[in-house]
Amino acid sequence: MVTLHVLPAWPAPADITYPTPRTARGMMKAGNPTEEVTSMANLAAIREQLLKRQAELRQRTERANADLRHQRDPLAADFADQAVQRSNDDVLAAISDSAQGELNQISVALRRIDAGHYTTCAGCGEDIEPGRLKTVPYTDRCARCAA
Repeated sequence: MVTLHVLPAWPAPADITYPTPRTARGMMKAGNPTEEVTSMANLAAIREQLLKRQAELRQRTERANADLRHQRDPLAADFADQAVQRSNDDVLAAISDSAQGELNQISVALRRIDAGHYTTCAGCGEDIEPGRLKTVPYTDRCARCAA
């Protein structure tokens, strides 16, 4: 029997505090309704959440890949059972690929935090919307550039 690993969604935005966007100079834009400029404490919390998610995804990817290699459950002798196992392998491969893609995005987000560009859109250089960062904390594009 093959075990399928389902990746949970990010924690609800209320569970995590994220920074407000800033301009390239680190100042808030005039008229911006956000409450504060990105602080070191907020960035540290974001970093911690990204690292936690990264560790979780690595563990799930390893388990899915082990299941793909049939380390814990060798292929059945019956052809029909093998067909079911191979079908499950397709699902496991998709889960593993999706997790790997998210891991790559998290690594980029961590480097952007280190470089001081976490809230700056990689496409246009403007601020990434706070709501977008809450929803997709590893994004590097504002909503306009992502569209």
